Amino acid sequence: MKKALLTVLFFVPLFIFSNCGRDDLPVIKEKPIEELSPGSVTKTNPMKLYVHYMPWFETKVTNNGTWGQHWTMANKNPDNVDTNGKREIASHYYPLIGPYASGDENVIEYHLLLMKYSGVDGILIDWNGTRNLWDYPSIKNNTEAIVKILDKVGLSFAIVYEDQSLREGLQDAEKITQAKADMKYLESTFFSKDNYIKINNKPLLMVFGPQEIKKPADWSSIFSGLKTKPTFLTLYAHSAGTTNEGDIKNAEGEYIWVDATPMETKYTGKEILMGGAYPGFNDFYKEGGWGESVLADINHESGATFKNLLKMAQDKKVDYLQLITWNDFGEGTMIEPTQEFKYNYLTELQNFAGVSYNVSVLENIYSLHSLKETYKNDAQKLKSLNQAFYYLVSLQNDKAKALIDEVGSIK
Repeated sequence: MKKALLTVLFFVPLFIFSNCGRDDLPVIKEKPIEELSPGSVTKTNPMKLYVHYMPWFETKVTNNGTWGQHWTMANKNPDNVDTNGKREIASHYYPLIGPYASGDENVIEYHLLLMKYSGVDGILIDWNGTRNLWDYPSIKNNTEAIVKILDKVGLSFAIVYEDQSLREGLQDAEKITQAKADMKYLESTFFSKDNYIKINNKPLLMVFGPQEIKKPADWSSIFSGLKTKPTFLTLYAHSAGTTNEGDIKNAEGEYIWVDATPMETKYTGKEILMGGAYPGFNDFYKEGGWGESVLADINHESGATFKNLLKMAQDKKVDYLQLITWNDFGEGTMIEPTQEFKYNYLTELQNFAGVSYNVSVLENIYSLHSLKETYKNDAQKLKSLNQAFYYLVSLQNDKAKALIDEVGSIK
């Protein structure tokens, strides 16, 4: 018998035919998404570029019906929407995709793809440990969600430990015990991963301070239970609290951060020094009811501040550079695309890193995110868009754009 002809109209060839016992009817068999391995972006600048990342944002969907404090501070309500569709958030700047949840898979993919095509090698995740206090559990969970996708995209990561999370409700001995537990968690969960950042063949661990643990013997005790002592970097000018000259040495170097002193003075002869570049500083703490501003404003100067600090790091010939930050909207140091700055910081970074990409691929990644939000309940369209994600991961940009454009053209 002659087989019946069946035409399947679909925007990406995700179906194939097979015969299953009948000669007259074809059977539609779904083709799975091709999960492609990440490609390595070619850079002409060998400097390792790591971006400081805040995993602390929550929406009503992810936070038991209330917006997270980093969108609200003490007095802002993102449920208030202006005539332009902007929600009221605790920031002078507005993310291009609007306020989001850090654990949202679509958001994570959007962020990491933007980084990849901007020449970023990895992220430095701001982390508050394993205590069941404040929003620390959600930060821990969001970090784990981010790490799962980092490997898919082909980026590395390390942890920046907030030892100030030990401050509330703990006696001195309890702080050490909690810090030991946090280190054991990091070792068992992250340090052995292939994409965890290593310096001198040891896992990199940074601390934002230290602010609470300031005795060298205490840090020695904290690290004593680990199989491999990490390459430990403190905040600029804070390593003395971890090291006694001659006998106890915990910190092997420092990293630069934003403060009131000139950036040039920070590039000193540490054994390991991670440079820093930021776009500006303009916090929202006073307006948001969180107290006085922590630092005088540093003008963004339409991108010139960031460009000049990148050049300074290049002139100083550092091996590692921290981009400060990806998304600290509360302090106005974000290089994530915003309504105010668009993709300007990322295109500047593309030039600095020496990648072959430009703003067009960043815009394509934004389109992918937007379409995944629009069609989040449409399984067929999402399948095509997820395939486009893997095309972007594997640097097959033309294929990704064709799929994204095709889904976007369907009404």
